[in-house]
Amino acid sequence: MTAALCGIGDEAGRDLTTQLAAITALGWRRLELRTVGGVALADLPPGDVARLADTLDAHGVTVPCVASRIGDYARPVTGDPALDLDELETLAARCARLGTRLIRVMSFADGGLPDARWGSAAIDRLATLARRAAAHGLTLVHENCTGWAARDPSRMRELLDRVPGLRLLFDLGNGVPYGYDAPALLREVVPFVAHVHVKDAVSAPGGVRYVPPGDGEAGVAECLRLLAGSGYDGVLSIEPHIGLRPHTGETAPDAELTAGFLAAGRALEALLSRLPQPVPARESGPPSAREPQPATESQPRTAGPPEPPSSGTREAPAARLPEESVA
Repeated sequence: MTAALCGIGDEAGRDLTTQLAAITALGWRRLELRTVGGVALADLPPGDVARLADTLDAHGVTVPCVASRIGDYARPVTGDPALDLDELETLAARCARLGTRLIRVMSFADGGLPDARWGSAAIDRLATLARRAAAHGLTLVHENCTGWAARDPSRMRELLDRVPGLRLLFDLGNGVPYGYDAPALLREVVPFVAHVHVKDAVSAPGGVRYVPPGDGEAGVAECLRLLAGSGYDGVLSIEPHIGLRPHTGETAPDAELTAGFLAAGRALEALLSRLPQPVPARESGPPSAREPQPATESQPRTAGPPEPPSSGTREAPAARLPEESVA
């Protein structure tokens, strides 16, 4: 099994130049986009997006996934659906230009609704969004972070059952701040994982402290073994959180962000090199559950559709995880 290594750019620095320098220093050729210059990808002016895409092309860097604000902690399920629909339409044009097929989403804060109404509303809204995404050739990937289906495997499977085309983004480090066992959760849903975020953390007074992958309490190594055992061959994207807290807006100077990003990347590479044979994953879905796959070398960037009025791929060698060994 092979895994492509990547990182969320704004975890390395605010501007694209700094983000690219960090990825290049690691010898990687994939960058996940969330914000550039402190501005969400969907909010960048069209001209800035065109220049960003040209710069990425010039550096031979691909974008396997973009991290949207759709359904996140700042958008309750009782909020205006147009915010998410408009962001999706804007990102669809930008993903076409970037050669990106995956968009990260969450399943909405409850907005004060009881669980049953929260779940029903979240499913309905994500189903509408997933249909829109599919019409653009895009796949929404739901993260185990904020929302109705963030931490419960039965809710995740219900969401997958009722939202055709939806897949999962599994963040290996979210179990520590949110109080669950990440490897145990991953075992229940691993066939449906299409993208992975890598971070690690330890419990600390008043919250958590983020550390390089493998140095914390999240069970990162066990999660990687489970992914290997499942045949996962997608992207591992570091999101160190060592100098950046997207939920609160806290950020360190670029030099500190870059240092933490590089340390996390090297720690992940070292962890992968030390992994023993993988743990066979419990089957809970069909072999095709992870389809469709992210864009590859055979799917180059295109000019794409025009931006909504309102608002060459050169891959580095993938890291090799231990080969599957299933009795």
